[in-house]
Amino acid sequence: MKKQNMFASLGKVFAYMKSKVPMIIFAMILAILGAILTIVGPDQIGKITNLMQAGLYGSMDLAAIGKIGIFLVIIYVSSALFTFTQHFIMATITLDTSKRMRGDLMEKINRVPMSYFNSTSQGDVLSRITNDVQTLQQGLSNSMPNIISASAQFLGCLVMMFVTEWRLALCVMGVTFFGMMALMFVMSRSQRYFIARQENLGTLNGFVEEMYSGHEVLRISRAGRKVNERFKELNKAVYDSNWKSQFLSGIMQPMMTVMGNIGYAVVCVVGAILTMNGTIPFGVIISFVLYVRLFTAPLTQIAQGMTNLQTASASASRIFELLESPELSDESHKSTSLTSVKGSVRFDHVHFSYPDTPDKTIINDFSADIHPGQKVAIVGPTGAGKTTRVNLLMRFFEINSGSIYIDGVPTAQLKRENIHNLFSMVLQDTWLFEGTVRENLVYNMAGITDDDLERVCKACGLSHFIHSLPDGFDTELTDRTTISAGQKQLLTIARAMLQDSPMLILDEATSSVDTRTEVIIQRAMDALTQGRTSFVIAHRLSTIRNADLILVMKDGDVIESGNHETLMEKGGFYCDLYNSQFDQTT
Repeated sequence: MKKQNMFASLGKVFAYMKSKVPMIIFAMILAILGAILTIVGPDQIGKITNLMQAGLYGSMDLAAIGKIGIFLVIIYVSSALFTFTQHFIMATITLDTSKRMRGDLMEKINRVPMSYFNSTSQGDVLSRITNDVQTLQQGLSNSMPNIISASAQFLGCLVMMFVTEWRLALCVMGVTFFGMMALMFVMSRSQRYFIARQENLGTLNGFVEEMYSGHEVLRISRAGRKVNERFKELNKAVYDSNWKSQFLSGIMQPMMTVMGNIGYAVVCVVGAILTMNGTIPFGVIISFVLYVRLFTAPLTQIAQGMTNLQTASASASRIFELLESPELSDESHKSTSLTSVKGSVRFDHVHFSYPDTPDKTIINDFSADIHPGQKVAIVGPTGAGKTTRVNLLMRFFEINSGSIYIDGVPTAQLKRENIHNLFSMVLQDTWLFEGTVRENLVYNMAGITDDDLERVCKACGLSHFIHSLPDGFDTELTDRTTISAGQKQLLTIARAMLQDSPMLILDEATSSVDTRTEVIIQRAMDALTQGRTSFVIAHRLSTIRNADLILVMKDGDVIESGNHETLMEKGGFYCDLYNSQFDQTT
């Protein structure tokens, strides 16, 4: 991730919150007023001390002391009210901003190209939406008001100290100067550790998410020890960056406390000398002791606030890295749309390489004509580029050169949403969410009746399984629901059948079912694909024998094409591939 300094990251946050600027300014004004009212107190307490000192040698002016006491109560209550109000405003603003930011991140995920997810783990993306947004919200709500009020209090105390007694003020300033220099030095060194902490936490989250989702493979492979060692490495990296950032930031507060204590000592010694010389009254020393506390306390608050801001800026840089990442090209200007589709598809001299490996050509000068209603099978060894062609057809990736046509219209002229509406897809990796069976089947569809569900489930061989569930179609599917991989795949196939799109893409749609169920699904698919253009990616070549066109791929190129009988008669690569699957059974 590109490193950014704290102020650059926070500048983006404030630009993001520009609609809230008036309320933020109002909150800051309240913070300043609260700090100023707090500063008035020591001067009034000094006056009370002088009145009490004078009363020791004559009559005590209780009325004057009472008036000052009432005035102190008023300013301290007002200061507390202002401080509470500005904290309430800032908490509301930051919570609203974090809510909006999570929404923008979710929308952004739908606008970034597929290549982004090839280079970023799911756990890291999740960490940005949850951990980083929460850290940013807490950092802003806790630090911004404190820094503003502390800065106002610091400057106000500085002015009041010089007005009260400039010599003592210079002494306090001299002591504080060294503390401020040390504070700035520590801040400049600690920022990179806050950034590293958020990065390492995102990496750790991605690893944990990956290992948890694949825990069965992990156990079967007996890779527990290796995974634990890797986890320990990532966990140690999080620990190290946490330790270093917290250690350096933790130095700030005790360092300011030491400076404050030294300031007390200086005020007491120098003030005592000036009092004994008759230069200042005793009340000035009392006022300055309080001023030293009010003068050094803001430095401690600023130090703590800057620590929070460093954490917040590290999270902000990760959040805006995602928000500012390249998006899919804008297609609002495109007016071409396909509604009534026949299903002809043409690949015209298509070239493609993945964005992260532009020098490695995946598809080289691919051309093919698919007529409406044809069943096209794409076969070949692993890594031959079978799924890549389907991804290009769906415009999950953009081709480097050449064109793809649907009913004579270049897909580059169509909006992605329009293309996606033309296809139903069944992928090798099944996807179900927590919800009822009905909700999973009719996902993002309207007008689906119970009769439609019964018909499709019966065609897929799901009817017995669903009716054996406690609540049938209304059974909740959760992590605790026992459902096999084959049954999950049957549900996704049924979902695709319910979509009733004019074209189909089946990527290893029967890879997780047994032979008997495969026969049932094959019959259903034959009925479903009747009159529809369909693309079938298959490793089990027995399932695509009835395909109208078989494209045989190797190393990204189509080396043979034709139907099953034609290719078998050629005795080429397809024939060898087909026979190799049956040699093991004979």
